[in-house]
Amino acid sequence: MNPVNPLETVYFIKLPENFTLSTKALQLDPNILLPVQKKDSADAGNFNMEELTQEQILAGILAVLAYDKENKNLPYYRKLIMEMRPNIKKELQEAAILKTRNEDWDLAEEIWQSLHGLDPENKAVILNTALFFDQRAESYRRNSLYDDADAYDSYALSYYKDALDSDPEIPDAFFYAGYFYAKKRNYAEAKNCFENYIALTTGLTDEELGENGLDRKAEAETMIEKITNRNLEDEHFKAAYEYISTGQEEKGLDEIRQFLQRNPAVWNAWFMLGWGLRRIGRFADAKMAFEKARECEGGDENADTLNELAICQMETGDLDGAKESLIQALNMNPDSTKVISNLGYLFLKQGNEAEARKYFMTVLEIDPEDKIARMELENLSREI
Repeated sequence: MNPVNPLETVYFIKLPENFTLSTKALQLDPNILLPVQKKDSADAGNFNMEELTQEQILAGILAVLAYDKENKNLPYYRKLIMEMRPNIKKELQEAAILKTRNEDWDLAEEIWQSLHGLDPENKAVILNTALFFDQRAESYRRNSLYDDADAYDSYALSYYKDALDSDPEIPDAFFYAGYFYAKKRNYAEAKNCFENYIALTTGLTDEELGENGLDRKAEAETMIEKITNRNLEDEHFKAAYEYISTGQEEKGLDEIRQFLQRNPAVWNAWFMLGWGLRRIGRFADAKMAFEKARECEGGDENADTLNELAICQMETGDLDGAKESLIQALNMNPDSTKVISNLGYLFLKQGNEAEARKYFMTVLEIDPEDKIARMELENLSREI
């Protein structure tokens, strides 16, 4: 992740006395420097005040709201932009949702940040921004860009914590934060969030909850039950994930083995054991751990387990087994670019470059930003 500072394309100008834009008589304060978005063909040195447009001001203010949160003139800029576009909040939210849905990550992030800067106390905006960063992190993780994924996870966590600190409390903030913590294997916090969600929605009727609310309540109850029954709040389990995810695999393996001594039927723990072993190249042992995970209740329902198993099968020479595992995983999750990429690698190992090319091209159809698939296709093109 190599972010570009959007403020580099914004410069601040001092307006002359009695300056007005012809399109609208805005209440401009000549004593406050005005942020203006530079035109592609312009530079600050030869700026022509007569060519200044409202759109340049709008874009400049949005950039400052998004990325200059300590600017002392933010209240003035907020007031000014609301005069320019009274419906700007609705416009930004609709645009942000659309760009997020299309995975136009950079532009979506700028819009969410602008919306947050425009209405910093709006907890619904804060929650939506957390969800955006969470989604962006998952996109990077699917593409094996783990450092970028971790960075955006940290952004998401900051916004989730802000959303959880609402008064009155927002039930959905606890629901989504619960899944975020579960993804990070922090099951104690996840359970706490789901329990808070249940508590906050207990007094609501089915009609007040609506279909989505009823589904979420059922999901929260299921997650609480799984975390409790599998003892996933255990400190050894939590420590194992933290060690393995930070490159301290041996320490993590020791922790998860201690957990497994008391909880031998928990598929998540066998998965973590396999994950740690696979990361240090012990593929045969990792393969056995993933197979054990699939034998436990719930372990055969997870596409990630099959994907990890397939990696170990490929590394140990069982290409037929790897293909079977990946096909099963793909049936569970047809849009998983990780699984589709691994099918590409499988066919490369079998010497079938034409079939491998198809799978890498499919990955790019799903996610045009997937760098690994693009690199493999470029490598294949050079070999022709």
